[in-house]
Amino acid sequence: MRILVVGNGAREDALSWKLAQSPQCEALFASPGNAGTAARGVNWGIAVTDAKRLVERARAEHVDLCVIGPETALAAGVADKMREAGISTFGAARSAARLESSKIFAKRFMERHEIPTAYFRVVHSLEQGEKALADWRGSVVVKADGLAAGKGVVVCNSPADARVVLRDWYGGGGVPGGGMDVVLEAKLEGVEVSVFALLDGRAGVMFGAACDYKRAGDGDTGPNTGGMGAYSPPAALPHDLLDSVRERILAPVMAGLDAEGEEYRGALYLGLMWNEEEGASVLEFNARFGDPETQVLMPRFTGDLPLLLKSCADGALDPSTISMSRLACVGVVLATREYPVRSAPVGGLPAEIALPAECAAFWGTSQVSDGRVSSPGGRVLTVTALGEDIESARRRVYGAVRGLGPVLGDKLTFRSDIASEATLR
Repeated sequence: MRILVVGNGAREDALSWKLAQSPQCEALFASPGNAGTAARGVNWGIAVTDAKRLVERARAEHVDLCVIGPETALAAGVADKMREAGISTFGAARSAARLESSKIFAKRFMERHEIPTAYFRVVHSLEQGEKALADWRGSVVVKADGLAAGKGVVVCNSPADARVVLRDWYGGGGVPGGGMDVVLEAKLEGVEVSVFALLDGRAGVMFGAACDYKRAGDGDTGPNTGGMGAYSPPAALPHDLLDSVRERILAPVMAGLDAEGEEYRGALYLGLMWNEEEGASVLEFNARFGDPETQVLMPRFTGDLPLLLKSCADGALDPSTISMSRLACVGVVLATREYPVRSAPVGGLPAEIALPAECAAFWGTSQVSDGRVSSPGGRVLTVTALGEDIESARRRVYGAVRGLGPVLGDKLTFRSDIASEATLR
């Protein structure tokens, strides 16, 4: 197979890494690509939202399978254009991807199809927001409706705090992602877990699960980020979690998509909150693999990824190609020091990084030239390690990260408590 991966983050690097291991992979392309994908294929440098140029190049290169990573490409309709061109594509159509690109669509979809989620209200102005909060009790999660690059969700401890956010957004700061639409949601309590399913337009199967760390600092302090680390499989959760999610959440999602005429072919991320009283409830949907969760799922995946994603793209999902190792995987993200407040460019990083056995490294947004890597900053590198259990994987990954100190210098920082015993409780 000649395979194109659309995207340029650590998620796409991890997908490319696993795709390249298959004997089915004849040629591998990435667009725009990054320092990691450049090491095992050809980077095109075409923007993820430029559907016209991506399709033209894919045709010229006789691409057999297109794998779409980021939500911006899905929202731009790249999957639709690829399919119209006759190219097998793993990625949700633009309409179905509204499960991620519109929080309001997702919440109302869940309401229509009786999928467990938090109580919510939709507002379109400061006046409506003030009215909705007048009799609100407890914490409030304020969510911008559209895609906002991780800046559209604010967890508030009280209605008063939520009013401050709304006054900022509606009073001149602007609603993140644009528009005027906002979701106010009750805060759910429990353990967060990311569950991934694969859908082929008619059937769906569970792929795997992971837990990520969104806050910038140790002890879950500091601002929210795109994710500072992850581990898989989840700890401190019931052994039948995936069976329960399949029955209570995935089945009604698929029935709802079918009832509304949405053909969904790709990965579906179920961001869940689990507690003993209510089981799992949906926090959010993403219409693609997650980052940094993909970086800890790919090392555990032992099946043939091109065959699996191609079968999904062609509407003939083959569950027998899904195989997960019993080993655990822990991933730690290395980011520039002031992330996420600001992203300071870094350069001169080595393209080839020596790591111990059972470890891997995946580059975020980056470019490579003459063996040196430059990055615009933010989340620069994800280092992962496999182990017999979470603790052994954790020891191994932190050993690898600290071993990179002499190579990377003081340009990057990381959380020191990913998958620690204290955070697993």
